[in-house]
Amino acid sequence: MKPGFDLLDHSHWINIERQYRSSKVVSELLTKMFFGGFVRMHVLYHAVKEPVFGVEMMEELGRHGYDVGAGTLYPMLHQLEEAGYLAVHTEVVAGKQRKYYRATTEGVAALEEARAKLRELVSEVLHDKPPKPSNRSDQATGNRRKPKPRL
Repeated sequence: MKPGFDLLDHSHWINIERQYRSSKVVSELLTKMFFGGFVRMHVLYHAVKEPVFGVEMMEELGRHGYDVGAGTLYPMLHQLEEAGYLAVHTEVVAGKQRKYYRATTEGVAALEEARAKLRELVSEVLHDKPPKPSNRSDQATGNRRKPKPRL
């Protein structure tokens, strides 16, 4: 691949150079695009349950078929930390410093929101159930719903 081409960098997803448009490369690119979100959600899920560390998460993700190396996972952990979803603390284990990541209140809320969206997506994509109409689609067509009275 082109040096410096980061598959997790969203700015490259639309303008894929012609040399990368083979079906195999596009398939791999799409897989990485989707799986990046799945991996983040998986990490956040475990960090809500208990503090996690990098090597442990790589092994856990590997059990689920994700081949995530340190060069992908650690930047992802740092991004989640910078976003306020993870807090980090360091402990000395067997004479080495180990960073443990735990979900913050914001991380717990983000996971709950992601779960709700995932449920809706699974219902639509896997079970072929149409989504509920949104207020946005109603507004676009000029069909305004009357607000429900509060009791």
